[in-house]
Amino acid sequence: MRRERAVEQAVRIIRERYAEPLGLDELARAVLVSKFHLLRIFTEITGVTPGRFLSAVRISEAKRLLQQSDLAVACISSMVGYSSTGSFTSRFTDSVGIPPTRYRQLSRGQAEFTARPRVDDDGARPERSRLGGVTRARAVPLSPIYIGSFEGPILQGRPSSWTSTRRPGPFVLEQVPYGTCYLHATMLAVREHPLETVLLTATFGPVQIGPYAGVEAELVLRPRAWWHPPVLFAVPGLEILTGRTHPGFKRIPSGFK
Repeated sequence: MRRERAVEQAVRIIRERYAEPLGLDELARAVLVSKFHLLRIFTEITGVTPGRFLSAVRISEAKRLLQQSDLAVACISSMVGYSSTGSFTSRFTDSVGIPPTRYRQLSRGQAEFTARPRVDDDGARPERSRLGGVTRARAVPLSPIYIGSFEGPILQGRPSSWTSTRRPGPFVLEQVPYGTCYLHATMLAVREHPLETVLLTATFGPVQIGPYAGVEAELVLRPRAWWHPPVLFAVPGLEILTGRTHPGFKRIPSGFK
């Protein structure tokens, strides 16, 4: 329990002080453990290092500010801890899938976005396989379930394969590249008590994809917990829904913290 409390405290500090130049040494001093111990237990519980968690929180907060304010991109860049607008724009685009200005338009219903599979830098298309599985959720869907294969445990970057289903059940991802990947699923749903919209997600992996992988993935969609890194990728069709109030439901903030 002590190790979980230390990580929870470190996550809280990151979420509260994301605009500061937080380092591993400072986080470790704040939670009263060695930096090596913190690095190990933080990664075990959250699936990512403190540095990657901090970067994800910064981009997540930038998404919220872009959606809910008219602040300039340069101003938002500074507010979330970046000293260079160019570096921020590059990191945001790599993580969310589109540039900040385009994301602002998308979140306000002024632009469309289609997830296109990632290709290698040289344009090559590696050998690919077919991957099947099933999604499960105890909730009433407000959106399709979006499922994709990504490089890492944070839902960010561009998917190598992408699909959607109208309800929980079987799915198939076509043309998944050979190698290691993570499967991510996400959807908006209704939570009855209290009556509100809630983001559900699931992660499966790492998965080794090859000609004889034989993987059957099970993705159980659940509400986000404190140890989950923010969702960064601009899920098609979901960003605009999270920015609108549904009759009878509470508005949930964008950023998916």
